Amino acid sequence: MKKIRIIIADDHAVLRAGLKALLHCYSEFEVIGEAGTGIEAVSLVSKLDPDVLILDLSMPDMNGFECIKELRSQNLACSILVLTMYDDDEFVKEVMSSGANGYVLKRSADTELMEAIKRISDGKKYLNESISQKLIETLLKKPNKECDTKDPYTMLSGREREVLRSLAQGYTNTEIAEKLFISPKTVDTYRSRIMKKLSIRKKSELVNYAIKYKMMGT
Repeated sequence: MKKIRIIIADDHAVLRAGLKALLHCYSEFEVIGEAGTGIEAVSLVSKLDPDVLILDLSMPDMNGFECIKELRSQNLACSILVLTMYDDDEFVKEVMSSGANGYVLKRSADTELMEAIKRISDGKKYLNESISQKLIETLLKKPNKECDTKDPYTMLSGREREVLRSLAQGYTNTEIAEKLFISPKTVDTYRSRIMKKLSIRKKSELVNYAIKYKMMGT
């Protein structure tokens, strides 16, 4: 039986080691490479031509979104499975529309990772079970434009919500810039845009919003 050849891309060496050990327990998988940065991930995929790339979104040098877009621009055939802690609907939509084949939350990796790898290596799509359920529930709900216009949170993009979360947790513009691999000036632009959309002026109100939408976890 032909093995599914895998590259793991995550900036945490301990997590890479754990995933590698887990995958080695299954005879149908073979880990052929590891990357600690986005640039390394793109280079390894180009060089080794894996069947599946397991990719984190928060990567140094080139983040996960940029990796996906770069790999797709090169027409590389490998399937991309995003493994992340972010369960925001906007992140899921952005990731999948960028060209990823699957999306799994790190907290569910022990139960869903194997199935996800098999599914996307077979040319199918895979979404984390809890995320799939949320999307289904959203689709089944009747549109309520009045509700959407009353709730300014719905106007925030996935990246704006990420910046909001970091601001509410007390990170400075510089720290957020380093965390998201963007410039402090861009963070400041996001901050102004967020506060305008939410019609708020003080940091305490940012914290209140983050608590309301359960954004204070890491």
